[in-house]
Amino acid sequence: MDPRYVALLVAGLHLLTCKTWALVKVSMEDRVEVFLNNQASIPCVYSMNEKAMIITWSKKLPSREGSKVLFMIESERWEIDDKDYTGRISYTHSYNSTQSLGSIVLTIDKVQLSDESEIICKVKDNTLAEEDEGHTQLQVFNPPSIPAILGTDKGISVDEDKLSMVADCKVDNVYPRPNITWYRGTFPLQSSRDVKIMDRVTKNPSGLFTVYSDLHLKVVREDEHAEFYCEVNYFTPGEKRMMESNKINITVFYPTTEVTMWANPAEKLLKEGDTLEIGCTGNGNPQPIFTFYKNENEVSTENELLVLKEVKRSDSGTYVCQILDFETYRQFEDSIDIMIHYLDEIVVTPEKRVLDQGEDLTLTCNALASLSTQTEWYKDGVHVSEGHVLKLHNASSITEGTYLCKVTVISLPELQKQTSLHINVRANPKIIEEIVVSPRNKGDHSVNLTCFAQGYPKPNITWNLNDLKTGEPLTESSVEYHEKGVGVLSIISVKADSEFTANCTAFNELGITSASRDVTTFDRGPTTTTATHTKATGITVPPKKHQQGGSGVVIAVVIICLLLLAILGSFLYFLYKKGRLPCGRSGKQDFTKDNANKDETGMKSGKSEEAVLLQGVNGDKKSPTE
Repeated sequence: MDPRYVALLVAGLHLLTCKTWALVKVSMEDRVEVFLNNQASIPCVYSMNEKAMIITWSKKLPSREGSKVLFMIESERWEIDDKDYTGRISYTHSYNSTQSLGSIVLTIDKVQLSDESEIICKVKDNTLAEEDEGHTQLQVFNPPSIPAILGTDKGISVDEDKLSMVADCKVDNVYPRPNITWYRGTFPLQSSRDVKIMDRVTKNPSGLFTVYSDLHLKVVREDEHAEFYCEVNYFTPGEKRMMESNKINITVFYPTTEVTMWANPAEKLLKEGDTLEIGCTGNGNPQPIFTFYKNENEVSTENELLVLKEVKRSDSGTYVCQILDFETYRQFEDSIDIMIHYLDEIVVTPEKRVLDQGEDLTLTCNALASLSTQTEWYKDGVHVSEGHVLKLHNASSITEGTYLCKVTVISLPELQKQTSLHINVRANPKIIEEIVVSPRNKGDHSVNLTCFAQGYPKPNITWNLNDLKTGEPLTESSVEYHEKGVGVLSIISVKADSEFTANCTAFNELGITSASRDVTTFDRGPTTTTATHTKATGITVPPKKHQQGGSGVVIAVVIICLLLLAILGSFLYFLYKKGRLPCGRSGKQDFTKDNANKDETGMKSGKSEEAVLLQGVNGDKKSPTE
């Protein structure tokens, strides 16, 4: 059983025992609370010697002009007097004869706001001589929508003389009217000299309320980062609840009293070619107009930011940012020192680049820089020394090459420069490779000859061609020259149908050298190259050796013969052991002798073949033409 009904029954018993003089006594709750559109149950407990036959339910009119009957119960028959409740009212009636207590519960479905009133339950005894009534307050509730907050879209100056509108808060469709509280951070705001809260209430046609609350403030600088929100406190059956709106910030305007200058990049060392940004920030809002100066000269800027692209050392100096407050005519400024680091082009001394054999040379590599540097030397890509001085002793062909000097700023490694130089050592010409002959062209019967010589100054190359049979000179059909470092490569094309001798001569102001080769690839295989000595130092090109083409076949024949002899000897020895051969002494001696002679002959033959084999392998056997 509902606790409310139990309480009413207890109250009825109290009436029965303590006030026996009354024939009818009615007891009701002080109030019944219900959500809008929900069902309300209103109990009414009476004490009487018998079950009541006449019960009237009515509600008090708001104008206090009396009451209006809702419906009446008479002899278990009931009739609705108020058409607004048609189809929404029902009741239950019970009576306890032992305790002389009756209970009537009025049920109202789909409770409307118009149902909220004081409900009266009147009970009469069956003789109509006695009656009593009870009163209860029916209260209807509807929770509000989430409070909507809207802040001002304009900045508010701290110098405003009057209070400024900060935000408004709106709550829709609530009943009964709620309370709205404003907060700055976690602190509630109340109307005062610097705070004004204005509430407005509108009643909708449905009877629900829309509540507006406006917040006006005398803003201060600290309000720039403060969070403002509104809180709605409303009632529901049996409890009081609360909802908060979103939090908002407002824009606060206040004057600048301090200026801070900055550079980007901030801590990185700057070098020529970098991009530098210089800016200025004030502690006020909005930011004032800044003026930039360098060494007391005004510098034009774009978008209140000084951007220097591909900076130079001349951009170094003291930069100043300055503002002027036109209201107070106070001036504020800040300064920053900028240093642009640099590394000049490298200078290598002396300018001498050609050395004589055995000569010494000291090279110096220097570059002017704003910071400490280190110098490294490389020769043909290989690190050879550190320091700005490089000493070359006793110049030779090994000394010759390309040298690179690299200078790096130690604390700013990306700032570096390098230069290279080539050192030449004066030397007699040398033919580095033998004359190379290409295969004969079947179309025009031509061959290409190649000769490569080195020396400094770079040598010139000439050719001399003579037919081996007639001794007549031959003429090359084409000549090409290619420079390769300190060398020269000469390529000629010669048309010939018979053997000839090719002579390559290389010379410069220090000497001459030559190399020759017999070109005999037309009828026979081998060709021969010979060299002559130069007038100066000169070189000798050894003759080219050739192997006999049939040496492999001879070796194979010798091996096969030796294997056959070994097999035959083993077979004869086997027959001798079996007694298949004559056993006479003289026969044995003859056999042995014959075998010995044969073995000796075979060994001699083998040695001869082996000699031929070794001679062929070592290349000592003469060719048929020799």
